[in-house]
Amino acid sequence: MATKIRLQRHGKKGNAFYHIVAADSRAPRDGRFIEKLGTYNPNMNPALIDIDFDKTLNWIQDGAEMTDTARAILSYKGILYKNHLIKGIAKGALNEAQVEEKFAKWVEEKSAKVDAKASGLSKAADKAAADKLQAEVDVSTARAKEIEAKNTPAAEEAPAAEETPAAEELQQQRTPAAEETPAAEETPAAEETPAAEETPAAEETPAAEETPAAEETPAAEETPAAEDTPAAE
Repeated sequence: MATKIRLQRHGKKGNAFYHIVAADSRAPRDGRFIEKLGTYNPNMNPALIDIDFDKTLNWIQDGAEMTDTARAILSYKGILYKNHLIKGIAKGALNEAQVEEKFAKWVEEKSAKVDAKASGLSKAADKAAADKLQAEVDVSTARAKEIEAKNTPAAEEAPAAEETPAAEELQQQRTPAAEETPAAEETPAAEETPAAEETPAAEETPAAEETPAAEETPAAEETPAAEDTPAAE
């Protein structure tokens, strides 16, 4: 009859734990088993493993097969390493004292690693809890400020007191070069009065209409030289 070391599932959905058992390889996973060797709880970190070291080692030496998960668990607990060292004794490579010494050293190193991991996880959990608490405090404080801001009416802004002339002067002194007063508004060069509209040179009065040179009076009609009176006969 072939035997197999495997896990039997127990517990609730989402919170399962397992029994490590030696069972007939033909039996259902959660069916009858030959012997219970220990328990495995993966819900903790690091996982909690409680196993009968010597019984499990005997099953391994008798040739029991293992599922992948069972192999990982037995390796983690050092059962497979101890079996390897014992095989060294059969080959004459090691003696029992050396096997115990090597295994004790391995257990010490393994325990140190497990303790360091547990310590690190504990510190991380404490820090996470502290951060979560601080975040809740910050949120509460922010909400309290928002509520206070909503309840307190905004103070009406008092109009800035009108600056007195003296204040205005002081303000001007503070301001860089008092605003340059615009150079007396350049009065537009007296609107150039149009050069007296050039009165047309006194409308050239037609040179006194040339009065016809006093109509030339006909030179006193030449009186006929007294008709040559005939010399007295």
